[in-house]
Order: sequence, then C-alpha cells, then structure tokens
Amino acid sequence: MKLLTKEIEQKLRDNNKLLESDFEIDRRFKPVVKYFNPCGAGTWLITELDEDGRMFGLCDLGVGSPELGYVMLEELESLKLPFNLGIERDLSFEADKTLNKYAEEAREIGYIKA
Repeated sequence: MKLLTKEIEQKLRDNNKLLESDFEIDRRFKPVVKYFNPCGAGTWLITELDEDGRMFGLCDLGVGSPELGYVMLEELESLKLPFNLGIERDLSFEADKTLNKYAEEAREIGYIKA
C-alpha cells in the first residue's frame, strides 16, 4: 500500500510550511493521515512532513505511552511484518479533533483512540 499519496503529501507539507511562520500552530492541526500496524501494536497520527521525510505527529508503539514526536516516512515504509505485510494507511480515517486533543486522550487511556 502506498503510504503517501500526492494529496496527503501536499497537505502535510503545507502544514509544515505554516509551522515555519508560527511554531504554536501545529498543536491546532488536525491529523492528516493515520498509519497502523495491521499485525499488532503501532499507530501514528501525522500532521506534518518536512523536506527530509521526517513526519510529526502522535506516535504509539503499543507500550502504553503515546507521545508527540517524529518518525521517518522511510522507516514506516521499510518495516517488514509477518505475512509479507507492511504498515498501512487507514483509508477511512477522518480526524474529528486536533492533534493535541488526540494526545491528551491518548495519555489518559494509554493508547491512541482514532
């Protein structure tokens, strides 16, 4: 599965450009895309993408402590999972709150609920 369509990439890059002019604005972004591990733990809600392929968002590796941080697109694309699967993009995901709201909720319950 292609993790990054042209449309998603443009939205993520646009958010990154906005961030350059107002550092606090990223906390008001709604996630653009949700990635997940189809074989187990691992969820990422992503809001931004920089020129080096570094994405910012809420990351949950399934150990009970989701956190805001960075992940490389290349890392997600290169993960090899059982049954010849890889990380997938949630095709039906539509953010209904800001990244900060998802993060607050995830800290309370110990995982991303999206």
